[in-house]
Amino acid sequence: MSKRTRVLRVDPVAPDADAIALAGRTIRAGGLVAFPTETVYGLGANALDEAAIAKIFAAKGRPASDPLIVHIARLEQLSQVAHAIPSEAFALCRRFWPGPLTLVLQKAQGIPANLTASLNTVAVRMPDHEVALALLRSADLPIAAPSANQFSRPSPTSAQHVIDDLADRVDVVLDGGNTPIGLESTIVSLIEDPPCVLRPGGISLETLREALPNLRYEPSYLAEDVMIAPAPGTMLRHYSPRARVILYTGDDDAEVYAAMRAEINSHERVGILACDADALEFAELDVAIERLGADADEAARRLFAALRSLDQQGVDCILARAPEKRGLGLALWDRLLRAAVGSLIKVQAAPSD
Repeated sequence: MSKRTRVLRVDPVAPDADAIALAGRTIRAGGLVAFPTETVYGLGANALDEAAIAKIFAAKGRPASDPLIVHIARLEQLSQVAHAIPSEAFALCRRFWPGPLTLVLQKAQGIPANLTASLNTVAVRMPDHEVALALLRSADLPIAAPSANQFSRPSPTSAQHVIDDLADRVDVVLDGGNTPIGLESTIVSLIEDPPCVLRPGGISLETLREALPNLRYEPSYLAEDVMIAPAPGTMLRHYSPRARVILYTGDDDAEVYAAMRAEINSHERVGILACDADALEFAELDVAIERLGADADEAARRLFAALRSLDQQGVDCILARAPEKRGLGLALWDRLLRAAVGSLIKVQAAPSD
């Protein structure tokens, strides 16, 4: 680890004031600070400083065509970041902020072009984590913060993941333990009419539709050579481990298991990413198994760490079964499809006699 990177352990509920103050000074001075949120760890810089924002892109190896999310600590700061804010935005903020909801709005003057990939829109949210909020209050300005990892790699849900990817590229890491949700925020664009979910995340589509009944779901799966992404995290190749990922879907358990077993024979070292029930089907095989738990909430917390673990175990291929597209399962499905770069095998049940 580089000598310039300072790792400061902080209590996730009552973070140390001195550590937060140092991190806040680092942000104001144009530096980079990695910090936990309720979703994943973010790589933060002053959202009003073009040079500081450029450091984020350089540290991550992120293409300039992929815009960033701005984080704020108080609703009053929203007008620093956005303008012509519709009434629906305030209704969503009152109900879901702080929380894992990002809104795409018209960009305010003064927001650097490199933060938004020169778009006239901006993505903004208020995180629900005491360390993140304390840092925002200490810095006393909006903080731009994508996930604190190398671009297109699995997102970081622990400080160690940040160190593994960015140790020589970040000034301060605030280690607040594992993130409680484990998947990124849901992104809702209020530019379109009706509003549209561009990326599913920590707040389910069903819950959002209680507030916005006309909400559409139109995820983007863009190639890396696309000119401009409409929102963060919409590239097809994203959240990907080094190993190839193949995603399976199908209603017949036995047929899906058979297809996965057949694929295992084609590789030297295979990893299995599975819920507890599915993992039992592969227990006797010579494969590396990462269990995701019994439900979608547990799977969300474990997903990115499991992908990183399988990489560390040296597998050349990772097989996973797609979850049901409901609740948090929709966000899991989205992340797995991006990790697989669209490699989805639809297993059809064998015809009955």
